[in-house]
Parts: sequence; structure tokens; C-alpha cells
Amino acid sequence: MSSINSRSYENQPARNIAFLGLGVMGYPMAGHLAKAGHTVTVYNRTVAKANAWAAEFGGKTAATPREAAEGADIVFCCVGNDDDLRSVVLGENGALAGMTKGSVFADHTTASAEVARELYVIARDMGIGFIDAPVSGGQGGAVNGLLTVMCGGDQAHFDTIRPVALNFAQAVTRLGESGAGQLCKMVNQICIAGLVQGLSEGIAFGQAAGLDMKKVLEVISKGAAQSWQMENRGPTMIEDKFEFGFAVDWMRKDLGLVLAESRRNGARVPVTALVDQFYGDVQKMGGNRWDTSSLIKRLKN
Repeated sequence: MSSINSRSYENQPARNIAFLGLGVMGYPMAGHLAKAGHTVTVYNRTVAKANAWAAEFGGKTAATPREAAEGADIVFCCVGNDDDLRSVVLGENGALAGMTKGSVFADHTTASAEVARELYVIARDMGIGFIDAPVSGGQGGAVNGLLTVMCGGDQAHFDTIRPVALNFAQAVTRLGESGAGQLCKMVNQICIAGLVQGLSEGIAFGQAAGLDMKKVLEVISKGAAQSWQMENRGPTMIEDKFEFGFAVDWMRKDLGLVLAESRRNGARVPVTALVDQFYGDVQKMGGNRWDTSSLIKRLKN
């Protein structure tokens, strides 16, 4: 049984694609590309995961990022952080070493704007395009092909990747030059951090007041308080369920990027800094892999 839900794919020419990183996001994203008829070669640090993907979707595996990238029109990547990204892009076994002039590297890792600009320059000097393209929508968005992709880089290279990326996304948008995609993702995480903390406090307050919070959320979700977090995480927060979703460890990594960038650009993010500390409290409670909505746990202990 496929790990991705069925969806309609636009008619488009088949491309030679490489996909680096088959985590909870990359695995279904690469699957959508294969289902759309593209020739997909995957690389994953854990070989068994790559073999499982190939068995499920009929693609090919490669022993190194360079091998996966050889002959690819587009190389997509979704790994953990700046260091992981450099490790699959640079060096004699990195993707750039196997890519040809005119091909494009699209990075879906949530990383720093600094590393995006660094790799953009290296790729540009080799005649290769580089697009920073972090995503929002979580594992569910990846599985259902409904991610939002935020891009930075040259227009021509963006135009190359956009129709292909739409196989796993509902929106693929260029925000500006190199690094703009990562900066947009930081804005996204700032907004989510504040929303989840507010939702946590609201639910905890209502429960302390003896309200039927399921009914309360049904009512207020029809008004100005409505949000994706309320509709998708409010019910599970009420039920004290957190063993799923976007992990606290990942959110702290993302907020660390925000705080570092804010120190560079002078932006004031006091609520974000506070919520980052709150997520540190959740980690101390053993909630490293809990969903980000687990912020409410610290209000009940």
C-alpha cells in the first residue's frame, strides 16, 4: 500500500530527478515525483530507507549524493540542518560534483538564509542553479501533496523547478533572491510559535474554568480566533495527544535559526524568544519528539 494518498498529476514532460533525504517529508515528496512519471533516483543516509522507497515507487537508489545527481535535470533535497545540507551538496561525493551545467538544485531543508546564499554562489560559479525552497504543511501536507513551498533564487531556475514541485505542493512561490525562501519560512515559524502558545493558554484556561472545550473550539473557530492550529491541533490538545506531527526538537532548531537571524537583522522577536524557552521546558519533560502543540503540557504541570 502506498505511503502517499492518490492525487491528480498535471501532464508534463518526464524529467530526470534526484531526491536526497527520505525522512518523514522527503519520502512522500519523492514518491509523488515518481508517481507523476519522472525518473527518480534517491539517496538516503540510511540505505534501508532508500531501498524501501525504491521497492514501493519503482525508482532507483544511489550510494552517494554525487551518484544520485549525475544526469539529473533537477536535484531536490530535504535533510535536517545546515551541516547536513553541506554534507550532501559539497565535497567529492556531494551533489554538485555530479551535476551538469544548466541543472538546478532545489533545497527543501529548513536551514539558514546564510547557508542558502553560500551554496547559491558556489553553484552559480559552476553554472548550476540553486533555489532555497523550504516547505510548510507538515507530514500530512507531504503525504497528500499539499505543501506550501517558499522559494528564493533566480527567476529562471525557479521557473524550472516550479511545475515539477507542484507534484507534491499546492503552492510554489518565489519570494525574491537567494535566501528569501528561508527568511519566509522563519516568518512562518514565528507566527506558528505565537499561535500555538496562545491556543495552549486558551485551552488550559477553559479547562480550568470547567468549560466543555470541544464545544468552545467549535464556537470560536467560526470567528476571528480561527486558525489551522485550532482546527487541526486543538482537538488533540484537549485529548492530551502529542505522539505525532512536527517534533519539538525540529521547532527549536527552526526557532534557533529565527533568533540567530534576528540578531543579524535587528528585528525584535520577544514572544518568539519566550516560546523557544517554553519548548526547552517541554524538552526537559521528555517531549523532544512530541508535536509542537505539546506546549500546553507545561501549563498543566
